[in-house]
Amino acid sequence: MKQLLFAAVFLSVFAGTTRSQVSAWKPAGDRITTVWSANVNPLNPLPEYPRPQMVRNSWKNLNGLWDYAITGSESARPSSFDGKILVPFAIESALSGVGKPVGPDNILWYRTRFTIPKDFRKKTILLHFGAVDWKSEIFVNGVSAGTHQGGYDPFTFDITTFVKGSGSQVLELKVTDPVDKGVQPRGKQVIKPSGIWYTSVTGIWQTVWIEAVPKTYIVSTKQVPDIDKGILKLDVNVQNAQPGDIVSVSAWDGTVKVSGTEAAPGTQIELPVKNAKLWSPDNPFLYDLKIAIMRKGKVADEVKSYFAMRKISLKPDANGFLRMMLNNEFVFQYGPLDQGWWPDGLYTAPTDEALLFDIVKTKEMGFNTIRKHVKSEPARWYYHCDKTGMLVWQDMPSGDLGGGQWNTRPGMEGGSDKTRTQESEKIYRTEWNAIIDYLFNFPCIVVWVPFNEAWGQFKTVEITTWTMQKDPSRLVNSASGGNFHETGHILDLHNYPGPVMAKPEIFGTKQAIVLGEFGGLGLPLENHTWLDKNNWGYRTFQNADTLFKTYSGYLDQIAPFINRALSAAIYTQTTDVEIETNGLMTYDRKVIKVPEQKLKAAAQKLYNAAKTVKFR
Repeated sequence: MKQLLFAAVFLSVFAGTTRSQVSAWKPAGDRITTVWSANVNPLNPLPEYPRPQMVRNSWKNLNGLWDYAITGSESARPSSFDGKILVPFAIESALSGVGKPVGPDNILWYRTRFTIPKDFRKKTILLHFGAVDWKSEIFVNGVSAGTHQGGYDPFTFDITTFVKGSGSQVLELKVTDPVDKGVQPRGKQVIKPSGIWYTSVTGIWQTVWIEAVPKTYIVSTKQVPDIDKGILKLDVNVQNAQPGDIVSVSAWDGTVKVSGTEAAPGTQIELPVKNAKLWSPDNPFLYDLKIAIMRKGKVADEVKSYFAMRKISLKPDANGFLRMMLNNEFVFQYGPLDQGWWPDGLYTAPTDEALLFDIVKTKEMGFNTIRKHVKSEPARWYYHCDKTGMLVWQDMPSGDLGGGQWNTRPGMEGGSDKTRTQESEKIYRTEWNAIIDYLFNFPCIVVWVPFNEAWGQFKTVEITTWTMQKDPSRLVNSASGGNFHETGHILDLHNYPGPVMAKPEIFGTKQAIVLGEFGGLGLPLENHTWLDKNNWGYRTFQNADTLFKTYSGYLDQIAPFINRALSAAIYTQTTDVEIETNGLMTYDRKVIKVPEQKLKAAAQKLYNAAKTVKFR
């Protein structure tokens, strides 16, 4: 099967691409790279199945060398192209093979050719994009198939009616990206990188693929575990359901069937999971899930998925201070701020192995949590967190920055939310809704973070309330280090470099108290930095021993905070990123600055402190 899948990918990419063009591809520029750059195959980049939460066998990867062109903002589709770009790496990245900026005043065009596999015929053909930053229009055989706005959520078009026969099909994209000249979510991207702001990312940056489905098919699912009742609540969205169709679902522990049930399409299903094995960082157990549409005793469509039985909630301790609970127990959440950037791929990891590497190393360093900072990731990143056992705080990518005032501490006067335009509000709400829908089923995610540090923060109470109603099964950290309101589940301070905590006597009975960012201890290492000089950290050290002594001292300060009221802390950060050199790993991931076991031993004092917290 793997050989057949590889052959399909090889043929789909090689169509329209000569051997000389393949051999001519190489990473652009002379910046540092990771070891995985050498493993990138231009005929078969990122070949893994991109949607682990809903798996079908009938699919085809379209990643590979495509044509590209950069034109003026008023230009029509080009008749000739500038060269080849390796999809799905953004054009500004080294791994794209191009390494050029596009800018807000230009259009990035893509073109590729692909064929439809024989087993796709007489089926509905869906074209999937993992992510395209920011505004895109898709053409199939010269006809517009649709448009999409949003750089962080996947989108899909039914291209069945646009496909012509069994020969070569032409796929084209028109992409524009305002970067920091626009109001759209953009995270840390800017036109002119400096300080904590990084290189812009334009165009395709996640896998492009097609899939064949029957006329009646499963579009999506929504899964909510309830460990107290021992059930999985499940909604299955079915397209073109017919009278008499039945949705059949079953849960599996390896080859052992745990339970199964049936219901009519559109009906919420409650799947029993008695005596459940609970998911946690120490025991990240996942149940397999099978979902099928049955018609007259036969399978009309089916997908494979998975789920976990876990619960995130708040509970007052013996002093009445709210604590973040995992599976009805207090687990101190400690993790790094994770930007998700790569020196060779920017937003896109070079390989799936690289994507997993950061998560595994984070766990080996003693962390049980990752705060994914103002960026979303490909679905496989969350899958790896689910499998590895990582709690995730998911930020909304920031946009429309400036114009507001920032309360640096709760209780300070003068802070205010930003006033956004109607267009800006609509863009934010649309993409935040899409991101939550996209990531809803991943059990690793336990906290949603709508705003960071008053970066475009607006209508905080309204946005937080909406987020809580959208997903009552998780906690909402309304403003990590931003303008503080008595809304949401969490009060989150930022402080650099050393740790601080809000006064629990004032705030702790209303919200859980966390330290959302601290640290930022820098150690630039020669031959492993984005820039040779003028690098930056909140504090800069000359050697790893001195850095670790300071780091460990900060954890000594945090430990007594935990017994008072602190539920979580986030250290800045996982890796160096461009000009920032305050990572626990270098940007190229070739050097771990402090041995993992030393970091793990230091973190253990936080988990030990959590065990002393008393509850009524």
